[in-house]
Amino acid sequence: MQISGFNNLKKALSFSFYDFVIATNEQDKLSYIEYINSHYSAQMISELLQKIVDIIEAEVLHVSLQDYEPYGASSMILLGDIKGLGVDMHLDKSHITAHTYPDFDNENGILSFRVDIELSTCGEITPLSSLNTIFDFFDTDLVTIDYMVRGFTRNQEGQHIYMDHTVNSIQEYINENILKSYKTKDLILQNDNIWQLKLLRTDMKTDEYFSPNTSLQEKEKTTYMKELNAEMLSIFNGWRTP
Repeated sequence: MQISGFNNLKKALSFSFYDFVIATNEQDKLSYIEYINSHYSAQMISELLQKIVDIIEAEVLHVSLQDYEPYGASSMILLGDIKGLGVDMHLDKSHITAHTYPDFDNENGILSFRVDIELSTCGEITPLSSLNTIFDFFDTDLVTIDYMVRGFTRNQEGQHIYMDHTVNSIQEYINENILKSYKTKDLILQNDNIWQLKLLRTDMKTDEYFSPNTSLQEKEKTTYMKELNAEMLSIFNGWRTP
């Protein structure tokens, strides 16, 4: 497709990744918090964002990091096409942000951790190309991905162009070896340039959700896993918990 001038279509990709564990006592809870703080600090998340920046062929103009007490982190990167001009230049690639949202107060012992990443770009490269890298970074149980294209550019005949690439489903941009581990649900509004994909892990290995030092019997683990599955299904389907 021959574009006249600068391709200024806005492509917005946002996704939420959820990780779950089962804490049967206070020590299990503290161990999980320690794990989250070390593996998903602002610095660690920024390293992931930098990989995404490389995939979409942008340049970093400015990075902002913040770790929170007692847990949680955020990172924001401003993006541009040209190195060396400083943060006052026109941000023709826009920005990428990440925020973490721990939920450690569930009285039934099910703890969760969510990472939200939002990527807004202009230009020819779609941010969907970064999805496999993100899946490699996060060990995730549940995912919600939203993709939207807005604005218009023009072709060389001066006609409006509202979409410059074909997207039948977000699944097309995710490795098949990743997809086979999940139940998927697509929402496709092709005429409105809106796509959503939800993924729910189906190959759950019970022992991975408990502390290696747990003394629970298999029957007790099964009871906890039923509660975990109910929690995950509630989030996947948008149901209100009882």
